[in-house]
Amino acid sequence: MTQHKRRAQAQQVIRKRAVVAAAVVGTVALGTGVGVWASAGGGKPEGGARQSSSGRVAGSAPGGAARPSASPTPSRAYPLSQAPRTIPAVRSHTAARGPGWKPQKADRVVISDGELADEGRLIAGELGLTYAGEKDDVRAGDVRLALGGGGGNQESYTMTVRGGRVDISGPGEAGVFYGTRTLKQEVHGGGTAPEGVVRDEPAKPVRGFNLDIARKPFSESWMEDRIRELGDLKFNELGLHFSDDQAFRIESSTHPEIVSPVHLTKAQVKRILGLANSRHITVVPEIDSPGHLGAVLAAHPDLQLRNASGVATKGAIDISKPASAKLVDDLLNEYAGLFTGNQWHLGGDEYQALTVKNPQTSYPQLAAAARRKYGSGGTVADLATGWLNDRAATVRAHGRTMRAWNDGFYRGTSVQAAKDLQVAYWTGKEIGARQPVDYLGAGRKVINYNDEFLYYVLGQPQTFVYPTGQRIYEQWNPRVLRGTTAVPASYDGQILGGSFAVWCDFPNAQTEGQVAAGIRMPLRATIQKLWDPGRPALSWAGFRNLANRLG
Repeated sequence: MTQHKRRAQAQQVIRKRAVVAAAVVGTVALGTGVGVWASAGGGKPEGGARQSSSGRVAGSAPGGAARPSASPTPSRAYPLSQAPRTIPAVRSHTAARGPGWKPQKADRVVISDGELADEGRLIAGELGLTYAGEKDDVRAGDVRLALGGGGGNQESYTMTVRGGRVDISGPGEAGVFYGTRTLKQEVHGGGTAPEGVVRDEPAKPVRGFNLDIARKPFSESWMEDRIRELGDLKFNELGLHFSDDQAFRIESSTHPEIVSPVHLTKAQVKRILGLANSRHITVVPEIDSPGHLGAVLAAHPDLQLRNASGVATKGAIDISKPASAKLVDDLLNEYAGLFTGNQWHLGGDEYQALTVKNPQTSYPQLAAAARRKYGSGGTVADLATGWLNDRAATVRAHGRTMRAWNDGFYRGTSVQAAKDLQVAYWTGKEIGARQPVDYLGAGRKVINYNDEFLYYVLGQPQTFVYPTGQRIYEQWNPRVLRGTTAVPASYDGQILGGSFAVWCDFPNAQTEGQVAAGIRMPLRATIQKLWDPGRPALSWAGFRNLANRLG
């Protein structure tokens, strides 16, 4: 080999080593798991400019064009993105190659429609971004919220992560809000929203949490914390059971004499409602009647139901007296002006006059009133059904959709419950219990409150045990209305959804903090099954770990 050839070969080796060294430096600069430099191929950013690991165009000012490079820069090849890890899990994700999106301080949240200002301000504050309002220009790093597209489901949304930007759109404000909840979870703790397109919507329109504030006076701040938690999880209802035998917990102007010393003022309720509205949560009030009225009756003993021996019947109002109907209607009309959502719970459960062997003999005044109203064959059950229908008429005048507990619908009565009453199915343990298919077969719409899975009863009285998230996650779905057996799939369309419920039979059994901790995983399991009733992709251990990571 000549000296000239040896010199040329040595220079070639030096050049190869320089190229390898440059490639190593480029790979390290990108960071673990983001990508590698490639001499050619996919993953090239728009215009061929180099992007940082956050997807921004290198050398560009916000909103400006990239500065021309003195020499061509290599592009990067990205693996296909993975579906977001959120609770509830998204229904569909179309993977793509790209860096995804990670919030940076200079990024903006912009809206295409003024109605989305609240949603825009909220997500901007949560992610530390600038809320810029309605804008038509496009900048690197933007999160844009817009109305439009999608189908008829107002809770559906599409989220596209592409080109260093995020676009969230949906046919309704609620859907766009849920898109922002997905984005918030994706980037929680400094993570990255994966490249690609999420198309998502809930399987069930009713996704609720029911809270008994009558027996235990939860603080305003605790309730507001739960509303924020519910909103982030895409729940859309908060039921408030604020009247029972133990207490009446909200200020009243029509009947101040019934209000318990510890109660929420109407100003407090309005603040709670405002926060709930901002999270697209409907507050569903419940003034239970004709049973569970003990606190009201303490101030109106003349309306207390008494049996033939003159013994008072706990919590029961005498539905044979016109004054009883007036009192309850006064309250229904008053609170319909406070709770302006479109849903209402009439109660109707556990009227003690119908739990005795012979109601007609035990309560002759009720039997006589039933015969006067419905003829010689009228029964106490007919009278109770008529009471429920009359209260429904009062609330219907306010344009509400109404529900009542399943044991307020009586078997074999000549008077039928109003056809527009939805069934809040909670138990199969009542006297003369009816199977869920009895209601479904009659065409009723049903909401699942299954007490064997979804009842968190403080003190665990009777046969109740605190529900676990694992049991809900692995064994329950909205068609499991009673016990552990699902109703036929043909009825699925009539099951509107479900509600996890906290009942405070022994209010001091747990503190507010213990309740919040105890319901944390059950709430997450419940929303997963209401958003998508199918078999979850994650194991329970994986789901629990995800919940712990998301906070």
